[in-house]
Amino acid sequence: MDTVLSNETLLDRLQRAAFGYFLQEVNPANGLVADTSRENSPCSIAVVGFALSSYPVAVERGWMTRADAVNRCLSVLRFFHDSDQSGSPDATGYKGFYYHFLDMHTGARVWRSEVSMVDTALLIAGVLTASTYFNSDSSEEASLRGIADALYRRIDWRWSQGGEATIRQGWKPECGFLHYGWEGYNEAIVLYALALGSPTHPMEGHNYEAWTATYQWENLYGYDFLYAGPLFVHQFSHAWIDFRGIQDRFMREKRCDYFENSRRATEVQREYARRNPHRFVGYDESCWGLTACDGPTNQSLGLPSEARRLFGYAARGVPYGPDDGTLSGWAALASLPFAPENALRAARDMLQRYPEMLAAQQYTSSFNPTLAIGDRRAWVSTGHFGLDQGIVVMMIENYRTQLIWRLMRDCPITGAGLRRAGFRGGWLQQLT
Repeated sequence: MDTVLSNETLLDRLQRAAFGYFLQEVNPANGLVADTSRENSPCSIAVVGFALSSYPVAVERGWMTRADAVNRCLSVLRFFHDSDQSGSPDATGYKGFYYHFLDMHTGARVWRSEVSMVDTALLIAGVLTASTYFNSDSSEEASLRGIADALYRRIDWRWSQGGEATIRQGWKPECGFLHYGWEGYNEAIVLYALALGSPTHPMEGHNYEAWTATYQWENLYGYDFLYAGPLFVHQFSHAWIDFRGIQDRFMREKRCDYFENSRRATEVQREYARRNPHRFVGYDESCWGLTACDGPTNQSLGLPSEARRLFGYAARGVPYGPDDGTLSGWAALASLPFAPENALRAARDMLQRYPEMLAAQQYTSSFNPTLAIGDRRAWVSTGHFGLDQGIVVMMIENYRTQLIWRLMRDCPITGAGLRRAGFRGGWLQQLT
């Protein structure tokens, strides 16, 4: 990547290349988008949510006509509206929720995946972003908004609690609700906001506080912050919700907000990489980004299991791990709204040192300089992942124009859900 590029030109190139994923990996017949660019990859419903949120960006930036974007949105919204909601093992969903992974052609469940509450929320966040943006009186855009409303209204958020105080992580027809816990701060604020804003099957505010009661507030490297190890946790809900200056009860007590918390989490990442406790190659304050990503395995590298611990696809985190020297360039760039100077410096430095992290100008899921082989400066994950490309498109746009944030501030559902969760102040105050 040319180091003399201006920041705007660099961001233009990276953002447009990332958006290209949604043009390359879509089934135009039903609008489903593949989880990864690897052969025979199924659809990820969360990736569809990122695609739906990125189409307005493409229209605004002249990469796609409005009519084309509307047609793409309508195609996938109609598919989900008409999909099999019986909850059978080969259906598409149940109770308004959807299986995590779907066949790209039929839309049927694959990989015995779970009905995923949080991935459905990421999908619906994209549905609402598109329906808020496409607000003309044309019959196509009116139809888009009508289907989006129907999809949201039929979700039974109360069912997703499984009789518990908080939302369950998933459900399978073979065994019912998954029994492993889903506690502590994670990417689910957007899930709770949508569940609380529902006009048909809403959760209660005390259910949100039951979740925040599991939070873990820590002091790491001199920063007080709400802990979550992987960087994506501090980014995903922020792709849609502008948390600047708004606080729930937990954050009011800490005299902080989630946006500032993500800024601190970014600084913790940088400091961890600077200290580099495991002495991995490449780590420093301009080379960081531990998050959920693909990674090497002993088997893929032909190493004996005892040679070193490699984790494959895992939620890598700071400072407690896991960490095997694998970093994600896209994760550093997706912190752009929180720490623009440091995120841009990291993006430039990493691209200059490890240009192979970009394939066809799109970020690969990860790279690992400690495992450099031959004349390559780093091991690099093959193919591309839709979630990585989507968060790059959205967070660059929020940094540049706040488009996604503005759309979701204008969406009444978002404001209603956040207020019921106890959020006050900032732009929420201005709407009242």
